[in-house]
Amino acid sequence: MGLLLIKRLGNGATIGLWRMEEQPGFFLQSLDLQPIELEELSKLKGRRIIEWLACRYLVHDMLLSLGHTDRFPVLKDEFGKPHLHGSPLHLSFSHSHDLVAVILANKSTGVDIQAMVEKIERLAPKFMRKDELDSLKEETRLAHLHFYWGAKEALYKAYGRKALDFRQHIHIQPFDYQRAGSTKGWIEKEGVVWELEVFFERFWDYFLVWTI
Repeated sequence: MGLLLIKRLGNGATIGLWRMEEQPGFFLQSLDLQPIELEELSKLKGRRIIEWLACRYLVHDMLLSLGHTDRFPVLKDEFGKPHLHGSPLHLSFSHSHDLVAVILANKSTGVDIQAMVEKIERLAPKFMRKDELDSLKEETRLAHLHFYWGAKEALYKAYGRKALDFRQHIHIQPFDYQRAGSTKGWIEKEGVVWELEVFFERFWDYFLVWTI
């Protein structure tokens, strides 16, 4: 199916979704990869190859939609955070099962997409704070947990420096479950607080969350 969505958001951001159904050759014939990118790609195996290629193909598709005719290589900094080399735009991407999500923005940004999985219930005590857990209702608990996880992942990616504990350092303002909405999130570490707005939306059995 390929491209599912390219949508302009507020604050100069654009988000895109791609369904991965192609073989590697489809992406390789359209992407003019730089040597450093080819080296990174050569180290990948199996499904990770398609995920890597689909992310970069979607980035290029989104840049074209924004009027950029040149392709900017996607590189990583010393913390492993991806960036567009030669472009002032900030970048984040995520993949789960057969979907890829990408966000481009003028400021630090993060995106996460998750397919619904039962195991998130077992993981909840590791990333949820008490006030966040108290906001859950039994009938929407599983779906709600996915939005909380996605929100913390998005904040973690926007922060971009690793060394964060999801329960200790990343806070999400408790919110009621709905299929689309927003809340506040903040990172608090070593006396510094960094607050961002978090947006979330459900697509089928996938949970998309982003922050700018």
